[in-house]
Amino acid sequence: MSKITVLGSGGWGLALSISLFSTGNELYVWSVFPDEIEQLKKNRETHLLKGVKIPEEINLVTSLDCVKDSDIVIFAVPSFAIRETAKKIKDIVNPNTIIVNVAKGIENSTLMSLADVIEEEIPSHKIVVLSGPSHAEEVARGMATSLVAASIDKEAAMLVQDAFISPSLRVYINDDVIGVELGGAFKNIIALAAGVCDGLGLGDNVKAALMTRGLSEIAELGVAMGAQERTFAGLTGLGDLIVTCTSKHSRNRRFGALVGGGMTPDEALKEVGMTVEGYHATKTAVMLAKKFNVEMPITNECYNVLYNNAPVKSVLQNLMERPKKNEYENMWL
Repeated sequence: MSKITVLGSGGWGLALSISLFSTGNELYVWSVFPDEIEQLKKNRETHLLKGVKIPEEINLVTSLDCVKDSDIVIFAVPSFAIRETAKKIKDIVNPNTIIVNVAKGIENSTLMSLADVIEEEIPSHKIVVLSGPSHAEEVARGMATSLVAASIDKEAAMLVQDAFISPSLRVYINDDVIGVELGGAFKNIIALAAGVCDGLGLGDNVKAALMTRGLSEIAELGVAMGAQERTFAGLTGLGDLIVTCTSKHSRNRRFGALVGGGMTPDEALKEVGMTVEGYHATKTAVMLAKKFNVEMPITNECYNVLYNNAPVKSVLQNLMERPKKNEYENMWL
């Protein structure tokens, strides 16, 4: 049995806590918001996972003291809160504790991966990135899926694999940390675009084409940044892309559908009412594409709609009228 602390009491953090508890681990879930913890203690349920009870044995806390002797600490806060949270625990976390990041994104101000942000704030720790097709609503209910634990330290990846694996959660290991992170972060952009297709009523054919070409441009950027091309054909590339572009649980797809249906981006953000990572990731991806001289037409069109007030109906026409090219030109395949 391991002592595991989850930093973040959102849907994903709680879903993982429930899964990890089911295999006999000691669980602590921390939140920076006392009112949130009090409500969770009182109801043992969250509106993010309706109908799923949080076991009484899972400790819900606002003190970070539980981090001190944890075997594993999981970062499950939004991507924009990763650095701040890392700073909170850097002086109290045990040197032997394995840090696991399950947040998806890139730090906008520095263009650093989240694993690199954590390493910068908490140096000399073993860091593992856990990602894959995994909606919290399903994982919390014990519905089966597979994830990837990625780390430059094979032993750390294998320890996380052992800790997380269960009858309903199969975990693979991988050493391509940047590829796993980029796949998880930027598939949200394509999911947003897929939602726009749904909102415009464009049909299945164009959405399938969009997903395929979207994966291509994510992979091209990833390879330029040092990722392994095969990673994007795996669980954290193709797998996560499919589920996020098609699922009813996807906030990014829903946000895109609202924009495609006529809402402004600001109105859609208010309607979804939760973090839409693809909205922020679009700006980051455009900056990285410029830095690494990579062409990302779908991402650029999303950026123009979200940040330049471009008419959403112009997106398809702009993409369809691009210059002719070979399908495999500058591609990862």
